[in-house]
Amino acid sequence: MAIVKKYRSEVAAIENPVADIYMVSLRSLEKRYKYSPGQFLHLALDGYDPSFPWPESRCFSMQSHQEEEMLKITFAVKGAFTGRMARELAAGREVWVKLPYGELFSREHRRENTVFIAGGTGITPFLSIFTSPAFGEYRNPRLHFGYRDDRYHSLYRDELDAARRINPTFTVEAVDQETEGMLDIAKIYGAHGNDPAYFISGPPAMIKSFKEYLLARGVPETEIRTDDWE
Repeated sequence: MAIVKKYRSEVAAIENPVADIYMVSLRSLEKRYKYSPGQFLHLALDGYDPSFPWPESRCFSMQSHQEEEMLKITFAVKGAFTGRMARELAAGREVWVKLPYGELFSREHRRENTVFIAGGTGITPFLSIFTSPAFGEYRNPRLHFGYRDDRYHSLYRDELDAARRINPTFTVEAVDQETEGMLDIAKIYGAHGNDPAYFISGPPAMIKSFKEYLLARGVPETEIRTDDWE
């Protein structure tokens, strides 16, 4: 298990490309961040004093890969803490993060015909593997990505284009849920069957129902990986 460390950090940049979505780049002010694709962090807005407990924080998936200087996260405003983030975060603002947590991709899994299923900002932990050199080890990976409308799809085009350069066998089926309806797990399973490993990330209700569907059809539980730390 990776050793969790605390990092005094600053906001290098923050973007608000659509009404409720914020994309944040963080820079460590001390040691370099160490993490692996698919892991997540705890972010605290208040200062950390080692003499006191860790301050209030929230978990966020890291969408950058470990060789990038900046650590990137995306968040949607869904409560008091993320509302505070939206109000207070700006370039130069100091924050504290502790990481890494999770082992989404570090446990052994099939890398041939691997299926990634993402709803909305649930795509972010997948971006950390898609843009990593390690993604070149996968054979014929497939992403099924459901998004609210084309504004949300465009948020991740650069990363998906980079993924295709790293792995030319990578294919994406993007579903505009405003015009085409929600992601259909029955259709996805019908296209892939029981052989590949499935990775699922998105709203908790989606993760739960998709996993139950796959289990009911005989996909081994060891081949269903979910990003459901919330």
